[in-house]
Amino acid sequence: MRFVIVTGMSGAGKSTTLKMLEDMGYFCVDNLPVPLLPKLTELLFQPGGEIAKAALGLDIRSGQRLGELESILQKMDREKMKYEVLFLDAADTTLIKRYKETRRTHPLAGGGRVESGIKKEREKIDFLKRRADYVLDTSRLLTRELKAELDKIFVDNKEYKNLYITIMSFGFKYGIPEDADLVFDVRFLPNPYYVDELRPKTGNDREVQEYVMHNEKAQTFLGMLEEMLRFLIPNYIAEGKHQLVVAIGCTGGKHRSVTLANSIYQALQKDGEAYGWKKEHRDIERDTAKK
Repeated sequence: MRFVIVTGMSGAGKSTTLKMLEDMGYFCVDNLPVPLLPKLTELLFQPGGEIAKAALGLDIRSGQRLGELESILQKMDREKMKYEVLFLDAADTTLIKRYKETRRTHPLAGGGRVESGIKKEREKIDFLKRRADYVLDTSRLLTRELKAELDKIFVDNKEYKNLYITIMSFGFKYGIPEDADLVFDVRFLPNPYYVDELRPKTGNDREVQEYVMHNEKAQTFLGMLEEMLRFLIPNYIAEGKHQLVVAIGCTGGKHRSVTLANSIYQALQKDGEAYGWKKEHRDIERDTAKK
């Protein structure tokens, strides 16, 4: 029996996750009253049961009874009932945006501000996040990317280290990404923009990549950045970080930053299958040069 408790912040994607797990063959129950959990586990864990995989959705809608969950989980631990906790999280700004887009009311906001409801919710479910086996930050995840992460954990059974890494290129002329954790400036490298035949192309094109990476400074920078990130990633995990955005910028976000973002993504992804990975070129289409 594989039993997964799906929980997390309201608006972080719990309903979508349960639907995906259902497609993976899990028997799913959403928002079961907490006092009924012992009865459910009794039925699921009985010898010879027909259900091999089950997922239970629990969140702040359980109200005051959510506080009883800690003692129930402790009892399950004592009785050697194996379970996993998947905690779905997202940045406050992302949650607020999602609530505004859907015009939903946060369950703890009442008639007040969404921000206040989110703060109260974080305090009430913090004990579940501390118990979590997997924490998925959905702030930057597309639906297909969320499914890929769930497949990695619950289908492929790969080791998962609770860190989703985004390698992003950007243009300084359009501003530094607000959610960037690490920002690197590659404007010291020769600019393909000033080469007529390269100007219309991007860092996704071989000619631009060769022009940028054949420079000794680019190779040195790439090697040093690889070494630094390989050192930082396990330390970020130990610190409890679940989302890491590495932003690499040049002037327009089209040539040098794209080339270096592609290179570091390719280099690091090889030895980091346990992490979630994403590559994003934020400004690559914003400064389309005319031939």
